[in-house]
Amino acid sequence: MAQKAPGKAYREGISLIEIMDMFPDDETARAWFEECRWPDGMVACYECGSLNIQAGAKHPTMTHRCRDCKKFFSVKSGTAMHGSKLGYRVWAIAIYLLTTNLKGVSSMKLHRDLNITQKSAWHLAHRLRKGWESGKTLFDGPIEADESFLGGRERNKKNSKKLKAGRGPVGKVAVIGAKDRATNKVKAEVIPDTKAATLRGFIENVAAKDAVVYTDDHGSYQGLPFEHEAVKHSVGEYVRGMAHTNGIESFWAMLKRGYHGTYHKMSRKHLGRYVNEFAGRHNLRPLDTKDQMRQIASDMDGKRLRYKDLVA
Repeated sequence: MAQKAPGKAYREGISLIEIMDMFPDDETARAWFEECRWPDGMVACYECGSLNIQAGAKHPTMTHRCRDCKKFFSVKSGTAMHGSKLGYRVWAIAIYLLTTNLKGVSSMKLHRDLNITQKSAWHLAHRLRKGWESGKTLFDGPIEADESFLGGRERNKKNSKKLKAGRGPVGKVAVIGAKDRATNKVKAEVIPDTKAATLRGFIENVAAKDAVVYTDDHGSYQGLPFEHEAVKHSVGEYVRGMAHTNGIESFWAMLKRGYHGTYHKMSRKHLGRYVNEFAGRHNLRPLDTKDQMRQIASDMDGKRLRYKDLVA
């Protein structure tokens, strides 16, 4: 059996030229989205779930009609694409761009690359991030857990915006993450604080009962109801046998590169979706690019995000 190349070089990627050939027009892209959402060909009404569907409906934008509830709908209906006037080709290429750029893509870049307005590009990107939302995840472990902070440095802010409450995490937003060493999957989310109840609550929600948990020596991790080892960062200890948090810290490093190098700022209001984006992209990295895109397209089902809700 041939050995895989080191890293993730075994994955099959897609070039820009190939993606344009894959989606030469909206009709081709629409057929691809339908295959992703209804892989067995069984089209279901997004409103009532009926399988009694009329295809090729006589409607300017809707391709299907439910014979039971009489609703017209398309593959966009009931997904993150619901109500979007952007073409299917634009959506497919946007998925490719956000999938293959590990540090993310700004709305200004999407606006130029897709020939749409910056406002539409911003809404589109957040809709895709909504699709990366995951439900409850249980990791069997071993698990690395760590907290971090995102935001600008106090010293770089205008005097009128400085909190003048010290340095370090002052003015930043706390996030916590866990990485399962067995699967290499990551779960991360924004948290209101780094108190013991908050950090322990997150770990208890993601760790299976018998999981081994590795953290640093932050006091809030003491007393975890798991087999637990901590490395003492406070005295310069970063690895002790199997105990370390290097994997989850690597994830933080990528997220912060995206923060500073691509987005430059992630508002508190929308930060959770950016964290979802980086965690979702990380979790799909072992797959070929085509499979990553198919997964994202299918995961958009049931995750609508209206513009008025985005800016509310």
